[in-house]
Order: sequence, then structure tokens, then C-alpha cells
Amino acid sequence: MTKQTVLGRVTQLAKANIHALLDQAEDPQKMLDQLIRDYTTNIREAEQAVAGTIGNLRLMEQDHHEDVAAAREWGGKAVAASRKADELRTAGQPAEADRFDGLARIALQRQLQSEREAREAEPVIASQTEVVDRLRTGLDQMRAKLGEVEAKRNELVARDRTARAQHRMMDAVRSVDVLDPTSELHRFEDKVRREEARAAGREELAASSLDAQFERLDALGDTAEVEARLAALKAGG
Repeated sequence: MTKQTVLGRVTQLAKANIHALLDQAEDPQKMLDQLIRDYTTNIREAEQAVAGTIGNLRLMEQDHHEDVAAAREWGGKAVAASRKADELRTAGQPAEADRFDGLARIALQRQLQSEREAREAEPVIASQTEVVDRLRTGLDQMRAKLGEVEAKRNELVARDRTARAQHRMMDAVRSVDVLDPTSELHRFEDKVRREEARAAGREELAASSLDAQFERLDALGDTAEVEARLAALKAGG
């Protein structure tokens, strides 16, 4: 995976619009679960790639430090060899002095080479440092985006559970409406009232029959009284 590819994927994922994706999804919860898995995988891959980029940067920085240190060391050796050559020349040993001047030249050449390598590495290191900073920023944004997706998923699951509970409650309410126990009570009450009415009717019927019997008895008494009075009239006559 190249640095450009890593940087592009990190930037693309970090800029993903979660709400727009949710609007387009047929099943938002499944989409979010898959998105979490994809984000987790992409973040893990990006972390490995960024870690490799940072590792390469640290190696370049280490080589640069070594080149700077080598240039300084070769410069010191050139100075030492040059001074030794001057001492030998003063002491009347020109051949030895020339040999140390030669060593000084070799040291100066190594110094120039180390300085050139250090100088050439500096813009590359600066560029890689910028890339690493951008990758780190992108990773932070991806982690924040993953947290946003996880929070949205948890919110959606909670809302779905609440909605399902509401549906179950409404189903229960409808069941109670269909099998309303108060309707059974009303029917039973009507039956009791009818039985009470029948009993009252029988009592009323029984009372009316008894009254009729007493009325007949009274009628018989009147007849007997009439006959007795008639008999008395006849006897008196």
C-alpha cells in the first residue's frame, strides 16, 4: 500500500457523511454494523501503513543525524591532519607533512560527501514529516468517525427496541379491546336483571292469585249474608 493510497483512503473515510449514508440505507442498523466492521478494518490497515511510514521517516532521520555527525567527525579529522602536517613541515619533514595533508584532503572529501547526503535528505524528511502529520490527523478523524458511527448505531438500536416495545404494548391493548372483560360483565349483569325480573313477575303473579282467592272468599261471605237476611225477612213476615 503506497503512501498516496493510504492518505487517500484515510481522507475519504474521514470525510464520510454518516447521515447521508443512513438516508440511503434500507436497513440502517445492518448498514451501521457493516460500516463499523469496515471502519475498524480500515483503521487497523491504515495504522499499520502509517506505522510503516513513520518507521521509514525515523530511519531517514537517523541516517540524517549520522550524516551530520559524520560530517562533523570528518571535519575534525581534517583539522587534526592539517595541523599535524604543518607541525611536520615546520620540523623539516615535508614527506610526512604531505602524507598528512593527503589525509586531510581525504577527510574533507568524506566531510563534503556526508554534508551532501545530509542536505539531500532534508527536503525528503520534511516531505515525509508532512505526510505523517496528515496521516495522523486522518487517523484521528477516522477514530472520531468510528466513535460517531458506534454512537449512532447504539442510538438506533435503543430507538428500535423502544419502538418494538411500543408495538407490543399496542398489540396488547388491541387484544384487551377485542376481549374486553367489561362486555362479559355487562352480559352477566343483563342475565341477572332478567332473572330478577322473572322472580319479581312470579311474586307479582302469586300475589294477584292470592288476592283473587280472597276476593272470591269475600264474595261467598256476602252471598251467605244475603241468604241469612233473606231468611230472617221471611221468618219475620
